[in-house]
Amino acid sequence: MKIILLLGGLFGLVASLAAEPTNELSSVLAPGAKLEKLADEFKFAEGATCDANGNVFFTDQPNDRIMEWSVDGKLSTFKQPAGRANGMCFEAKGNLLACADEKTELWSIAPGGAVTVLLHDYDGKLLNGPNDVSAQPDGSLYFTDPFYKRPWWSYSEKPQPTEQVYFLSADRKTLKRVTTDLVKPNGIVGTPDGKKLFVADIGAGKTYAFDIQPDGSLTNKTLRAPMGSDGMTVDTEGNLYLTGRGVFVFDKDGKQIEHIAVPENWVGNICFGGKDRQTLFLAASKGLYSIRAKFKGANAAK
Repeated sequence: MKIILLLGGLFGLVASLAAEPTNELSSVLAPGAKLEKLADEFKFAEGATCDANGNVFFTDQPNDRIMEWSVDGKLSTFKQPAGRANGMCFEAKGNLLACADEKTELWSIAPGGAVTVLLHDYDGKLLNGPNDVSAQPDGSLYFTDPFYKRPWWSYSEKPQPTEQVYFLSADRKTLKRVTTDLVKPNGIVGTPDGKKLFVADIGAGKTYAFDIQPDGSLTNKTLRAPMGSDGMTVDTEGNLYLTGRGVFVFDKDGKQIEHIAVPENWVGNICFGGKDRQTLFLAASKGLYSIRAKFKGANAAK
């Protein structure tokens, strides 16, 4: 859940500029694909991610719950209360990583629902509010830590002096801040080979690519897309999917090749799911949507 009123004007301008008609031959959607609403009982759907079997999990932060859309088309509540979970992803071990910003924590949730709190502070101070997380092939992870004032917090100023990206090692012993110059990072996703990390700086209206170093540090910051994003995912062709006022798709050269219009105020996050990982699932404000894609998701859990 984001403070859309603060960012909507700037993001909407960028989005409208980006949403020029694209060449249908470049479409990432399957021929004849149509957007389908699957469910619409949420206050703000976010954090979409897929498990090893193709089931899709997403959050409904105002209602403090994590939902599951199964491969056979059934909706259920996976966990409630859920620490005001926001962005999520699955790690290789099968645990669900969740940015639980009720207490500015990062959780690891076992398949049965048991919670392990991985962290909640940095340098002796609370985190601003972990927002989105990306698991690496080696078990390490990255997460964004912007500040969006929540009604369940007793404070109104950000605990950390800056809003950046953090790295947590696979053994969970090393936590470090790995960016210094972002405005308000939000969506984040890595490539399956563990070599690159994409970070959306929604405050700056840009999305960047970084090279990942063996020690977890990030180098060679380059512009990946001329717009920010709430959530994101990648497909097997290297296309990057950004969310906000619909879904915007950029090829590996940074050219926009698709805009998927969605009849909601905001698309919070997106993932590939289903048994073959070739259906896009959109967590969009009050609804969960799906649309058939031409390519498979590159980051589906294995």
